[in-house]
Amino acid sequence: MRLIYIITLLFCLSGRTLAATNEPAQTDARELFDKVFDMVFGPEGSSFTYSVNIVGLYKTQGDAVYKDKKITYNEKRFAAWEDGKVAYMVDRREKKVDIHDFDDDKKDKYLSMFKYDVNNFAYSYKDKGDYYELTAKVKNSKFFGIRYVTALIRKDNLHPVSLSIKLAFITTTVQVTNFRSGGIDDSVFVFPKNQYKDYKFIDHRK
Repeated sequence: MRLIYIITLLFCLSGRTLAATNEPAQTDARELFDKVFDMVFGPEGSSFTYSVNIVGLYKTQGDAVYKDKKITYNEKRFAAWEDGKVAYMVDRREKKVDIHDFDDDKKDKYLSMFKYDVNNFAYSYKDKGDYYELTAKVKNSKFFGIRYVTALIRKDNLHPVSLSIKLAFITTTVQVTNFRSGGIDDSVFVFPKNQYKDYKFIDHRK
């Protein structure tokens, strides 16, 4: 599972849902989510280091960079470069590069499990000293997939610190460090083809 795509999808759903929600009780939560969303995915971009450890199941860490519809990330086994049009998905163990349209869910087999109607979330937040605890709860959750997501956000600069994800049987927390907002150059999203000359390239584009 390429967890970074689940993180991306969750942040995107949060921003879109809150922007469309007009319930007075959710106004403050909407404003907080929108500010974080714009900082992470806005035109200036952002970068950070992430790590997750689901004991006995899955463990990874890596670096990610976002800017609008562009993304690049790098882990020990997996890496990807997406320029807003094409996605190059690198698997170092299998020595292959899968090429997809950037918006193709098939670039990760788990993505479809984490898609929800943008109106199917309830949002709230709590004051936690130096942090805000922002929660997005699925109103009609499925047996498989996400039940709720909680993000811990610094008050002073709204930088994300962690993202806890509740699934059917487990809860896992993604730790976020070295967060930086702005100053992202588009060159970081260009696939370095020369580094993978001996890899097998598989084109899945339509």
